[in-house]
Amino acid sequence: MNRILHRLVPRPLLSLTIGLLWLALAETVSPGTVLLGVTLALSLPRLIRAFWPDAPRLRRPGRALRFLGAVAFDMLNANWRVARRVLGPLDRLRPALVEVPLELRDPFVAALLGSVVCLTPGTVTVDIDRQRWVLLVHALDAPDPRALIRDIKTRYEQPLREIFAC
Repeated sequence: MNRILHRLVPRPLLSLTIGLLWLALAETVSPGTVLLGVTLALSLPRLIRAFWPDAPRLRRPGRALRFLGAVAFDMLNANWRVARRVLGPLDRLRPALVEVPLELRDPFVAALLGSVVCLTPGTVTVDIDRQRWVLLVHALDAPDPRALIRDIKTRYEQPLREIFAC
């Protein structure tokens, strides 16, 4: 029975998320809308299973919630800093491409780290080199590239390593 359920719903959290998002975006909650939402929630995870590697297990959910709060705070703070710099004299900007050496070795967590870096205004992940385990980041203003590397490693990589135990 458990095996049949796993084949029907290979990623229960993803299915639940898809179903809830569908209902939240739908203009009406009719039987047809709900049926289509359930169909999408059950079929999409099965269709993308071959393209989506298994994510590591969440080991410390409490740490994950604190991490999400820190990322949200960093996004707000970075928006303010980027707005001030862009509206100020542009000759003061010190853009840089910075290579951040990674201690983590999980492709999923590395991609998650790259996404978090992209969510913070003023930085963009350019590449994740899985041979050398280096995150290439473009920063709009990085007068001290070593400080940027230190921030990414301590504020994002270390918590993700704790959350996923990798």
